[in-house]
Amino acid sequence: MKSRAVFLDRDGVINKDSKKYIKSLDELRLINGIFKYIQKLNDNNFKVIVISNQSAINRGLTTEKEVNKIHNYIQKKCRKNNCKIEAIYYCPHRPDENCSCRKPKIGLILKAAKNHSIDLKSSWFIGDKDSDIQAGKRSGCRTFKVRKNGSLRKAVKLIILTKNK
Repeated sequence: MKSRAVFLDRDGVINKDSKKYIKSLDELRLINGIFKYIQKLNDNNFKVIVISNQSAINRGLTTEKEVNKIHNYIQKKCRKNNCKIEAIYYCPHRPDENCSCRKPKIGLILKAAKNHSIDLKSSWFIGDKDSDIQAGKRSGCRTFKVRKNGSLRKAVKLIILTKNK
């Protein structure tokens, strides 16, 4: 049987976004309550998977090694807070590179769905940008747009209330 997932954008949803990009662990500022909300999703049998555009890599502003340090730290904090992010997928490409993995395209969502046996029709995509919502809709997920650097409280409440519908 296929699983349900909640796909989360990273910058603006898990951590505070920056116009200058999050280039190192020193710049990472987690959003209050994020692990409590991930835990609620886990407790309601949703796999949590991060799908993120990280063009700062191909812009030469950071490295894959630095981005992976950030992701490893987030995963470590999840474990300390008794919750789990199943996987983190990211696109390193700039918009002008026209790849299939950069949101609003759905390459990473399809890859995650295949790798984790996800039923996209019973899954959600939560993001803070129009490109997140477009990617979620194009892949067949239900969507929820949070305000930039906002809480997941309303999104998680809605997802849990509608999980059997």
